[in-house]
Amino acid sequence: MAVIVALPTGRRRLVLGVLMVCSVMIWLDNTVLSTALETLADPGRGLGAGPGELQWATGAYTLAFAGLMFSAGAVGDRVGHRTVFGCGLVVFAGGSLWAAYAGGAGQLIAARAVMGVGSALITPAMLAILMWTFTGAARAAAISVFSTSAGVGMAAGPVLAGFLLGHFWWGSVFLVNVPVAAVALAGVGVLVPNFRSSTQRPLDPAGMVLSIAGLVALVYGLIRAGQVAAWSRADVWGPIVVGLVLLAGFVVVELRLKAPSFDPRLLAQRVFGGGNVALGLLLFGVAAITFYNAFYLQGALGFSPMEAGLANVPTALGALAGAPLGARLVRRWSLRAVSVPAMTVAALSMGGYGFVGLQTPLVWIEVLLLVQGLSIGMVIGPVTAALISDLPLEQAGAGSAVTNTLRQTGSVIGIAVGGTVMSIVYQRAIESSLDGLPGPVQDQARVSAEQARHVAAAIHQPALARAADDAFVHAMHVGAGWIAVIAVVGAGVLLVSLRRPG
Repeated sequence: MAVIVALPTGRRRLVLGVLMVCSVMIWLDNTVLSTALETLADPGRGLGAGPGELQWATGAYTLAFAGLMFSAGAVGDRVGHRTVFGCGLVVFAGGSLWAAYAGGAGQLIAARAVMGVGSALITPAMLAILMWTFTGAARAAAISVFSTSAGVGMAAGPVLAGFLLGHFWWGSVFLVNVPVAAVALAGVGVLVPNFRSSTQRPLDPAGMVLSIAGLVALVYGLIRAGQVAAWSRADVWGPIVVGLVLLAGFVVVELRLKAPSFDPRLLAQRVFGGGNVALGLLLFGVAAITFYNAFYLQGALGFSPMEAGLANVPTALGALAGAPLGARLVRRWSLRAVSVPAMTVAALSMGGYGFVGLQTPLVWIEVLLLVQGLSIGMVIGPVTAALISDLPLEQAGAGSAVTNTLRQTGSVIGIAVGGTVMSIVYQRAIESSLDGLPGPVQDQARVSAEQARHVAAAIHQPALARAADDAFVHAMHVGAGWIAVIAVVGAGVLLVSLRRPG
């Protein structure tokens, strides 16, 4: 058995403070990029990144996070969670510094992948340190306080990004992570003992390589389809097939291990497996619709980054209110009676983007975002708590790894598919407005609505900018419809998986 180091109350509170600072930093980073996407797409103010490059800038972080996180906990058991935590902070800060001064979209994508590696090291170690530091009733209270950091990061991220983009260059949204990570690293070094488990889980290098390679190949094929506007090409379906084969190999390897870091057997359990698939489909929709929303507010509607950040606050406030509300309603009725209708409402709110346009009043957009955040919060919190608590204690770590990996996988595939649908539909919709324009102008306008607006301003063709806005809104409507369908399927999976036995 591992020896629990009893820390003084004051020191435990300081440890909790350090952990919350790190958690807020990670949640901030997850939200500030969505506010910065429109700026990064601008050839003048940003990098002139195309939709595919922005999908990779968002997805590279999530890919590294999803592929490494389930192995990082096992590393912490061997070398100590403080050591892994500190290494993660250093890697995250280094990736943030690189991203801030990236000289092009390719460098930004690589830097975001490095930041994902840092987050993958930080997150399991952060949770392990929390569990080691607190026991009994104090642990429950600490977890409750710690969980508020996600809401703080979600609410503050868009506003902070809007302020930084309004006063500084785009790299400032990444540079802000560096001093925060430095302070957290100092706090970890002074306050946190190097907790390590006496029962060491085996490392899983084969699973790690297969999962990352499979996800990268799959996502590459999905994003490539949007760049070439076709699914029949070999450079589209080939990587998709390779990715699926590698992921199947990953499952086979994990099934052969006695103590796998990612245990596919857990997915055979009806409640745990179905609930996690439903959450993965929900996160698919959330990631895709968030990607659309960034370009809709700042590009089509012309909001400043600060205005767009403030406009997104209702989503975070809704999620903050939805989690405790959902928990109370579950205690009164049942998880199925609360989560299935809430997820259906979340799907409909995503589909609601199919009815907004260039003249939609802001108040209706805010209502849509509030309902979306509220319904999502009512699903994720209660369902996650039920899935983990339904497992035996000895399977809690493996269950957490499965849950987090599926969530990140759903998010990265949502960005890839959502962005690809938007690109294909946009290119088809803008084509009729390009007749008579010079070839280079046509090529640039086909890339994205952002590129079309930029070239329209350069050649004094406001009609092209209006056509780009209309094409983008049409693409968003089509994409929102498909996203809503996927989320409704997730609600159906939840309905079946949470049914009562017999």
